[in-house]
Parts: sequence; C-alpha cells; structure tokens
Amino acid sequence: MANQLANEKSLYLRQHADNPVNWYPWGEEALKRAREENKPLLVSVGYSSCHWCHVMAHESFENEFIADLMNRNFVCVKVDREERPDLDQIYMEAVQMVANHGGWPLNAFCLPDGRPFFGGTYFPPEDKGNGMIPWPQLLMRIKDYWDREKDKLEENAENIVHNLGAMNMPKISGAAVIDEAALTKAAKSFSEKHDDDFGGFGEAPKFPPAMALRGLLEYQRLLQSGKIEESGFSERIDQIVETTLKGMAHGGLYDQVGGGFTRYSVDRFWLIPHFEKMLYDNGLLLSLYVRGYQRYRRPLYRAVAEETVGWMLREMDAPSGLFHASLDADSEGKEGVFYTWTPAEVQAVLGEEEGRAFCRAYNITEEGNFEEGRSNPALVEPDFASREKWSEARGKLLAAREQRVRPGKDEKGILSWNCLALGALAEAGFFFGRNTWWERARKGFDFILEHMRQPNNRLYALCEDRPRQEAFLDDYAFLAESLLTFASLSTARGEESTRYWEAAKDLVEQVEKDFGDPDGVGYYFTGEHHEKLAARKKEWWDNATPSGNACLYHVFTQLYALTGESRYEERARSLRRAYPGYLVNAAPAIPHAFAAFAAERAGIGVLKIKNFDQHDELAAFLREHTWQKILVVAGSAEDQPDGLQLCIGQTCLPPARSVAELAERFGA
Repeated sequence: MANQLANEKSLYLRQHADNPVNWYPWGEEALKRAREENKPLLVSVGYSSCHWCHVMAHESFENEFIADLMNRNFVCVKVDREERPDLDQIYMEAVQMVANHGGWPLNAFCLPDGRPFFGGTYFPPEDKGNGMIPWPQLLMRIKDYWDREKDKLEENAENIVHNLGAMNMPKISGAAVIDEAALTKAAKSFSEKHDDDFGGFGEAPKFPPAMALRGLLEYQRLLQSGKIEESGFSERIDQIVETTLKGMAHGGLYDQVGGGFTRYSVDRFWLIPHFEKMLYDNGLLLSLYVRGYQRYRRPLYRAVAEETVGWMLREMDAPSGLFHASLDADSEGKEGVFYTWTPAEVQAVLGEEEGRAFCRAYNITEEGNFEEGRSNPALVEPDFASREKWSEARGKLLAAREQRVRPGKDEKGILSWNCLALGALAEAGFFFGRNTWWERARKGFDFILEHMRQPNNRLYALCEDRPRQEAFLDDYAFLAESLLTFASLSTARGEESTRYWEAAKDLVEQVEKDFGDPDGVGYYFTGEHHEKLAARKKEWWDNATPSGNACLYHVFTQLYALTGESRYEERARSLRRAYPGYLVNAAPAIPHAFAAFAAERAGIGVLKIKNFDQHDELAAFLREHTWQKILVVAGSAEDQPDGLQLCIGQTCLPPARSVAELAERFGA
C-alpha cells in the first residue's frame, strides 16, 4: 500500500512510496499531525543515488516490524537533500553536533515543530557486533525517553537550535586583514596533509579535492608574482597538484571505460569508489583538469577532461539544455556491478590474448579488487602512450557495458550543479577549441536565463518537466560566477556577451535584497521569502560544493576588477571580515575562499579590448599562453585605448594594437 510519497516529483521520495513506513513529504500536513498526536518527527534525509540510503531502506524501511515501530511512535518524513538543501543543512549540522560525524542516510529525531533533539546516520536493523545501535532498539529508546522525560528532549532541541545560530557567527580572530603571511600559512596547511604517494589529502575515505587544488594553483600564481619569497614552495605545489591529478586519473575513482568521476574512494589509493556519479563532482573536476592541462600541458589531463565531457553529453544530457543530477551506485540490486569486470568478461569482448593484456594493464584479476571476484579497472601502466594504445579496447568494452542493466538516473535539473557543469563545459569548449561543446554550454545558460529566472529576477532551483521551487544562495552565487566566466570567454570569441554580464550583476543585487544580513557579516543560505525553519543558516565552509559565501567573494572581486565600482569592493571587504580566523586555523575547510583570497592578492587579470577584431588570434593566444583566469571585457569608454590592454590587479601593461604585440608584452 502506497504512503504519502507516490505523487512527489522527487525520484528519491518516489523510491520510498511503497515502503510500509507511512512516509510524509516535508510540509504542514506532517507537522500538524505530529502536533495533534504529540509525536516526535522522524526526519530521514537522503538522495536517489546514495548507496547506503538504499541499504538502510532495504534493511529497515521495507521491514514490516520496523515500519510498525516507526508508524506507531513517530510521524515519519522523507526529505530529498538535493530538493531541500535547506533542511539537509540544518539536520546535518544538528547530527554532527550529536554524533560527531555526518553523512547520508541522515536520520534526525525532532520535536513536532521540527527542532532536532537527536540523530545519526546509518543504523543497522540488528546488532552486528560493530558497536552500532540497531535501528529498532534506537526507536524504542527514543519513544521511551519521549514518554518519560520529554522536557529533557525539549531542552536538547533548544540547545541545538541555539548552537545552530551561534555557528552563523564567523570565527573572527587576530588581524582583520588577510595578508601574504596568512595565505602562506594556509597553503602550508594543505601541503602538510597531502598524501605524497597517491595524491589527495589525508587517509581513507578520500574525496576528490578540486577546490583545494584550485586554491593552491591560485596561491602559486601569487608566489610567481614575486609578492612572496618562499623558496621551493612553488615546486611543492606542482608536486601536490600533479600527483593528485595523475592519481585520480589512473585510479578507479575515474571511470576508465566510460569517463567521468564517481563520488569518492573508500581507500587511500583511489581504487574502489562508491560508484554514484554526481554532476557537481564532474563539473568541479572537469574545470580542474582543463586548468591542469593549461598549466602543465600533460595530454593525460586533456584526455580525462575530454572523456568526462563525453560522459556528460552521452549519459547526463537533458533536452532542455540542463544536465541530469546523478547516476545511482547500484544496479541489479548491487553496488558497482555495472562498472566492474571479471577477466572472463573482458576476454569475451576483446579476445583471449588482448583481453589478458588489458586485464594486466587495468588491474583486473581472477581474485578481484572489489566484491565477488569482480574488479574495478584502474590503470597500472604509468605513461600516457600505454593508456592511448588501449583506446580502441576501452571503446569496445564501453559498447559491451551499455548492454548491461544500467544504474538508475535522477533526471532532475539542479540549478547550482548545472552552473558548475556548464561553466566547466564552456571552459573546455573554449580552451580545447571544441565549438560544439561551447554551443552546448550556451544552450544551457540561455535556458537558465530564459526559463529559470522569474520576472522579479528571482531564480528557480529545480527543473524536471518545468522549473519549480525558489532557489537558494548557492544557485545565485554559482550562476553569477559561471556567467562571468562565460561572458568573458564570449567576449574573447567576439560574440555578444552583454546579457551574461548584466545577468551576473542583476543576480548580485538580488542576493543583496533577499539573502543579506543587515546586522551581520555574510549571506544566509535561505532568503527572506523562504519557508521559516528551525534555524536560518549561513555557510562558511565548503562541502561537496563550494559555499555560497565563498563563491560570492569570487564574484565581488571579479566585478570590482571589471568595473571599478565601489559597491563590489565594499561587499567584498565586508565578507572578508568573516574569514581570517578560518584561514589561519582551518584553511582546508574553506578552499574556495582561500582560492579567492589568493587570486585577489596576486591580482585579478582583466584584458580590456576596444575596436578590436582579431578574435581568433586572441582565442588562440589565451589557449596557448595562459593558465590563470583572465577576464576579457569589451569597452567603449573614451579614455580606453584602442586595441588590447592587460591589467593584473592595479598594474596595467602598455596598450597593444595586436595580439602579437600583446604576446610580446606578456612575455609569451
């Protein structure tokens, strides 16, 4: 018998529509029932491609006995974290306070008004001897405590909500300025955590550190500007970036057969991932590999970027111009079965001799490196020529893999994630000279501006068959930053870019109206027009995606460099006040903000053009001679010279009448 989720738009919610648990979607109906029946809310948060969400669903939410416990004692609410990141944010922070860790599935126990008093992540259905409390036992304990000492649970909730509010206050400490010394200390804190053998930061599990590597590359540009004397550290950054880019590209985190990256590696070696593929990871990593190729000219990085675009266009493309959200980790009821191989399966496609050689090259063994004798391909041979010789074989294996039962796909279009992907696709199209990619990015941005922007200039956050739901801070910030990239590259190509520049500026003004804090520093994740929840949060730290506040700092400083308008500098200065304490004490938690501070200190590059028509030559120059971001803007001011003039921060080179002359001034 279906519960209350059958007609929901969210795929994740519909996946639970036939559970014996009487799930409600988040909303007044569930809250009202909890109040009237004096029952706690059980808010369970996950997403459609989450492996452990599926595990807990199969073990507990499909179990009649456990479902009866849940239905009798709680009002049960299912939340798609991708649909309601505002709810996920509150309950994730609450659970992290209680359990000292977070993740999905996320299960929060709340008062009838939604204030959390306890929670955790995955719970098994029975005692497995690993110290984790069984889910039925926890349910009975919470029910007993609710009946006997509800006042203490209310006190817990009050304290948690107070702490949620306190976490909005930035950790301002020491000097209010962010100078070279603070940036150097931050850069070294990244360096100290780097795994010099396999790349990445820390031990297992290991997440792809796109934002951290971008921050270090921006800091390297500051080193190369001569503003900091730090012997040998630029070479150290090269070591960190290249070890990590190569490690991820050769490992099982990367889909060696079909392109694109999975969510994270469960081991130190990038070998075995959780196999879900998320659009946001691939947008961030695509941009990183494009920049990595521009910086180091390694063909491996270009190949990974091109294959990632191939995956996006082949498997995630939506007719609207957006991209779909994610692919599931599971198919046929098992994790990774779509992506893994046995030697016999490889040989059946490639033939015995070539199949054996391929298995040696990609670590596919009889014993298997995964489960049930299956192996996740990871390239053992170190040089690019070895990789290239297997290109045709990988194509054959991909064609064979396409005949398998495919993982589920969540087809919703999430605005913020699409901004990351479309911005990266535009960069790849521009720097690799792939016009079809460029036009595909334009199609996406035009759809967003024409269909996901409301007449009052507010945005929609989601789109399936049609746009819906008021957008959050990340949607505005990510769109503004990606539009600045697209507008700049459009200008370099000699194409009309005014609408994209102006849209970015309009978004910034809308953020100020709806998300600003007149009494404090920074911007709230939700606007004044959103539903009022247990807390209204600000995000300083990056998570799987950059924080909206960090993105806005990039936007403010870039707009100030482009326009010289004081309002942008004032907003950047105000936002900067939030970060000195984080930068000094917890830089690895704020890599996107670190990148913005380093870029600003090194000097944001702006190339001004006027009465100029050598756009093909300019695009070629930027492809061949730049790896740092340079904003290209067309001007018409009387005091601007004809031709091209490059300014880095407050320093401008003499005007150039041609690209060749600019190259001479640039030292190329």
